[in-house]
Amino acid sequence: MRTLAALAAGLVFGFGLALSGMLDPARVRGFLDVTGAWDPSLVFVLGGAVTISGLGYALSRRLARPVLDTGFDLPRTRRIDPPLLLGAALFGIGWGLAGFCPGPAVAALSTGAIPVLAFVAAMLAGMAAHGLLGSSARSSAIST
Repeated sequence: MRTLAALAAGLVFGFGLALSGMLDPARVRGFLDVTGAWDPSLVFVLGGAVTISGLGYALSRRLARPVLDTGFDLPRTRRIDPPLLLGAALFGIGWGLAGFCPGPAVAALSTGAIPVLAFVAAMLAGMAAHGLLGSSARSSAIST
């Protein structure tokens, strides 16, 4: 049942991204170009996402557990540290340069466009490198 729920959520998310224009890198870059030819249409997409997320978070605070899991996976810390800042900066730079972030990039794979395939390949390579470097950094921190 969890797999079906995840599939349904992913399909709705992907459809929403396509419908809102988030799969078009030029539109995303236009949104990020606040000093030039700014395209404010994605403000409504972000506003809708923040609204739904806020409602979901408020609901999670009232429930003992999710319907299809044993507990909620909420952040355990509010600390803003250098890895968080570096990750946010890299995300923003990548989003601005490529016009994609991970969700829309995966959804845009359905187009078969070469730039999308290249972005997703680079994203997966970066995730793998982070996994390798992150695990070695954690193990060296534990041993010292």
